[in-house]
Amino acid sequence: MKKCILFALLSSPVVCASALDNTLKLEDVFSLEYASALQVTAKGDEVYFVRNYMDIHSDKKLGNIWKVDRDKNLTPVTNGLHADYSPILSPNEDKLAYISTASGKPQIHFKWLATGQTGQMTHLSYAPSNLTWSPDGKTIAFTQFVEGEAKSALTLSGMPKGAKWAKPAIYIDDIYYRADGAGYTKPGKTHIFILSADGGVARQVSQGDFNHSGALSFSKDGKAIIFSTNNRPDADLEPLDTNVFSLDIATSKLTQLTTRNGPDNAPSVSPNGKMIAYTGSDQNYKNYENTELYIMNIDGSNKRSLTASFDRSVNDIQWASNNKGIYMSYADKGETYVAYQPVKGKRNIVAKNIGGLSFGRPYSGGQFDVADNGTIAFTYSHPQSPANVAITKRNKTSILTQLNNDALAHKTLANVEEIKVKSSFDNRDIQAWVAYPPGFKEGNKQGKKYPLILEIHGGPVTNYGPHFSAEIQLMAAQGYVVVYANPRGSDSYGKEFAQIIHNNYPSQDYDDLMSTVDAVIAKGFINEDELFVTGGSGGGVLSAWIIGHTDRFKAAVVAKPVINWYSFLLTTDIYPYVYKNWFTKKPWEDAENYMKYSPISYVGNVKTPTMLLTGEADNRTPISETEQFYQALKLEGVESAMVRIPDAPHGIYKRPSNLMSKVAHILWWFEKYKTK
Repeated sequence: MKKCILFALLSSPVVCASALDNTLKLEDVFSLEYASALQVTAKGDEVYFVRNYMDIHSDKKLGNIWKVDRDKNLTPVTNGLHADYSPILSPNEDKLAYISTASGKPQIHFKWLATGQTGQMTHLSYAPSNLTWSPDGKTIAFTQFVEGEAKSALTLSGMPKGAKWAKPAIYIDDIYYRADGAGYTKPGKTHIFILSADGGVARQVSQGDFNHSGALSFSKDGKAIIFSTNNRPDADLEPLDTNVFSLDIATSKLTQLTTRNGPDNAPSVSPNGKMIAYTGSDQNYKNYENTELYIMNIDGSNKRSLTASFDRSVNDIQWASNNKGIYMSYADKGETYVAYQPVKGKRNIVAKNIGGLSFGRPYSGGQFDVADNGTIAFTYSHPQSPANVAITKRNKTSILTQLNNDALAHKTLANVEEIKVKSSFDNRDIQAWVAYPPGFKEGNKQGKKYPLILEIHGGPVTNYGPHFSAEIQLMAAQGYVVVYANPRGSDSYGKEFAQIIHNNYPSQDYDDLMSTVDAVIAKGFINEDELFVTGGSGGGVLSAWIIGHTDRFKAAVVAKPVINWYSFLLTTDIYPYVYKNWFTKKPWEDAENYMKYSPISYVGNVKTPTMLLTGEADNRTPISETEQFYQALKLEGVESAMVRIPDAPHGIYKRPSNLMSKVAHILWWFEKYKTK
């Protein structure tokens, strides 16, 4: 492909003959769709879902609600003129509650399914979330932020009438005072509200100076709401210590049902009202713990784990309609599964190929819902398409939607192949995937040598897998072989594999990644003079670490990195969590250890031309980290550049054009340093 296509976004648009090819282009990002927020009917014959799309005019990811039946008939449920999301069917399936921006701000809406009529049910000051129907369908519960009083240390006196003074100083004394994607936060807490299904004013039913957020579940009689919260006086310094509570709706009285130190989350009351399932783990102040599936009696007695011997983390859970077991999702070796875990007995996998929600990069994940008859609806994933809606029952799976046929069916996409690697450090098994550029098979027959990009996931305790990735596909479309791996520290391989980097990151994960690159080179079709490396967040950390430890890469793009653990801990929005779970001491108590694992300590070794790329509104890995490395590279005389994405938080690709810009800059930088 000619360079004029690649550089079109970085200069004036250029048209050339090769623009007519059928590989994936940057602008195709705006054609992508994916399914999420599935709600399957009790009989398993229809699935309501959010059809997410990229709006080219507002440059936002939006969505509206659709329905698909077993015969693959697709029907719009909302008109698509606004953002509509979080659909939830009422117990008798006569109404669909959802959140819509039709009035200009998010509000709860109902759709009466028999008549097709819709109505806005609330006029809230802040966006509602966690919509939950009561068992009788007469009430809906939700959470909403309740603003508190702004704090001020003093008020200036002496301002004459009509004078225009500067804005008053902002006084802050909270531990958490800003959040990535939200900026500086307002004083206040999230609380639980209930709303009659017949309309009226929503009533706040929770009290207290702590957040009441997360999943909600009604007791069978509808008189209590079960939820999880952290109500410790020092909750900000112990953010993971959540417990399950029962809230009496009439009196707002709280009853604590779990008491251990550690996260207990996502409580769900069984259909017969006798038990509660929830997820949790002990707090051991490690970088990772397996999340287990627990059950207890409705009064909090007889707690026990159903997955104590299962060396994977449980994600979403849902009771079976017969009360005899729980459906749960989990990640294993880069893929997501749904399993059925009986209250007594052995679990078994009931759905595979779940994922497709993280269309920017190939992370695992996905969503599911279970009908009363055992039909499972889930987001179906494969490397050539984002999430579609699928259903399965008794190992018979049907994919009900093909949301991207119009956008991708005529495209030649990268094929993705799994490879197994032995780490040069300790012979540990490392799993990786290789994306081959369109036309690779023919080129390989002719002995063509390809440039290679090593793309590294963030986290660091997350995982990549065989899932659709716009970024990987766009890189491959430009003629690159792209390899991505799950080095030590990734999850979905068990506790030991994830915890091995505790107080040891970055370290031998470097060896795992270099071994992965070597394994692809050994296949014989890589130009060893055209090796490139990039990664974001935790992958940015490792990218910066790599170029401080080897000169084998021709160029690097380090995205939203941590460069200096000392300064990062004191500027990130999650600093109490990082200090408690990633380190054993505060920075000033152990500066040597903090700097030992900081890429800035090895900047004097860097010879690789390096571009840094970060959102200016990133509060997770603040742009000050990027600036440190950029300025250090300049002082060292290394060819370097800095790309700042205006208004972008840590999740840069939340704006589709930002995803395009990110990939375009990465490829432009690599193109500069390819062998001429």
